[in-house]
Amino acid sequence: MFPWLLLALSVCAHPGTGVSPAVPPRHMDSLLDILDALESPARGGSPGTAVALGRGLGVCSTPGCRAVLGEPPGTPERPPVVTPGQWQLLTELLRHDPATPELGAVLAPDGSTVALGPLLAGIEVGLRSGGVGRPLPTLDPPADPLLAVTIAEALGTSFLLARGGDNNATALGPDGCWDDVENPQNYTLRGPPSPVPDPVAIGAMDGVILGARLAREPLPVAELLRGYYRTGNGSEAWRPPSSYRRRDFGALVGRERLEKEVAAVLGLLRTLSPIPELLRDVGTQQVATVARWAAREFSERYVECPAIVPRCLWGARPYRGTPSPLRPPLGSVFLHHTLEPARPCRTFGACASAMRDMQRFHQDTRGWDDIGYSFVVGSDGYLYEGRGWHWVGAHTKGYNTKGFGVGIVGDFTATLPDPDTLALVRDQLLPCAVRSGHVRPDFTLRGHRQLGHTDCPGNALFQEIQSWPGFQGTPVAPGLGVGDRWRGLGWAGQGRERLDTGPDGHQPSVDGHWSSRCWSDGSQLDPALDGHQTHGSQLDSALDGRWPCSPPAWQAPSPDDHQPGHILAHPTGPAAHPSNPNSPQNKPNSRT
Repeated sequence: MFPWLLLALSVCAHPGTGVSPAVPPRHMDSLLDILDALESPARGGSPGTAVALGRGLGVCSTPGCRAVLGEPPGTPERPPVVTPGQWQLLTELLRHDPATPELGAVLAPDGSTVALGPLLAGIEVGLRSGGVGRPLPTLDPPADPLLAVTIAEALGTSFLLARGGDNNATALGPDGCWDDVENPQNYTLRGPPSPVPDPVAIGAMDGVILGARLAREPLPVAELLRGYYRTGNGSEAWRPPSSYRRRDFGALVGRERLEKEVAAVLGLLRTLSPIPELLRDVGTQQVATVARWAAREFSERYVECPAIVPRCLWGARPYRGTPSPLRPPLGSVFLHHTLEPARPCRTFGACASAMRDMQRFHQDTRGWDDIGYSFVVGSDGYLYEGRGWHWVGAHTKGYNTKGFGVGIVGDFTATLPDPDTLALVRDQLLPCAVRSGHVRPDFTLRGHRQLGHTDCPGNALFQEIQSWPGFQGTPVAPGLGVGDRWRGLGWAGQGRERLDTGPDGHQPSVDGHWSSRCWSDGSQLDPALDGHQTHGSQLDSALDGRWPCSPPAWQAPSPDDHQPGHILAHPTGPAAHPSNPNSPQNKPNSRT
């Protein structure tokens, strides 16, 4: 594994007390509290204080990183301004088995998990480039110091290890799950580990973005991180800058530049004495091949594809019953709006709450097996996994086995989702679904109303998607009004949807629009009286940068088939059975 942190430290003992210190949760907020104390001018701190402490605790312990930043200082003692519990948290985050870099990560307010090693290394490069501390050395052969310490060495090493394999399964990923998003203490990967699991990739991208910012304008690290991640574990009313990391990293570091820097840092490692074992029999042409491979795979996974929030992070319950598998690649994508919540959700807290409320209503009130959508798209920059890529959803009557249902949170009858949310689906989700083999290259995109008596996905959104690649079919005039639609489908407030069976043997949903409100301040959603999800079809899912729970597949018609699913599944996540409560994807946390 790629060793981000090799320097072993001992946690401070508390002689005579016999009591363990209260260790803060592994939230970004906890790190900000520590940085505030360390950087306080009244206590003798400065912007470089926290970075120097991080180096002493083990950040930047790899050969390439040390070639850029130099040897670390001696092992530090606990500063008086840091409590014993804070010190224990910091040392645990910055010292661990090199084979498990994900253990040095914290949960950010936007729902992403960030490894601190590459983040703090990038921040140090940025500060020193901006005139804080010692100047950076001139590297020979030339390499970009910021990319070298954050991502280039990690990528080069990981893909060298994966050389000779038939795919990159061990070179990147996977993602993982926290035991409790309110009080995160333990993070577990959802698949075979690699030297660059998702937290390391995320920490590296953030390290590049923030390091570049500091090089232009040095400022206190706590202030920088607070402005980037925001605080309150997603309680802010608008999406934080960190939710744009894929876009911003891509703008700073294109695929060609990343390839060049991976090759450069591998060339730098070959000049060290002794030469790292991985590079002893690797020639220049092989280095170029590895760099090209690494840059392509990293860019496709972390820059060009949207991030998916897995079921475990939004607090999904297990699937009830036995799901049926899909048989990809599928030929269709069905677009929905949720109608209720009518307001787009713009934070992790609000979107996760909306997902839990939709699933709760579907299971407890409607008696369905799970949330109906394959994916749900929030306006927070993430997709949320519903039934996902692997299991039949309940979103579009008669077509659940033929395509994925993507729902966008909001009512788009008269207004459109914001441009970033539209681009997430059109320019990231759809091409990524094709590239990953889940959707055929000649797929068709349809609005829910084209396949049933419904207004979904709303007049404004339906008009918009007619110009998108893959859209097929004669534009359909606006459907029945909402009130007429309920009456026409026989809705009278019953607890279950009708059991009409579609051509594929799956039951359609009865245009039920889920009615819970997702307020932009992240407050809990309250189910509306009708409690129906958006459209009558069962294809209501959306990809909003986060990965929702994997949807079950259908083996026989059931009331669950009527769900209008609006859920997004992680394109690269493991196909864990959603009915298994022990699967990490379904492991409950406190937000249920």
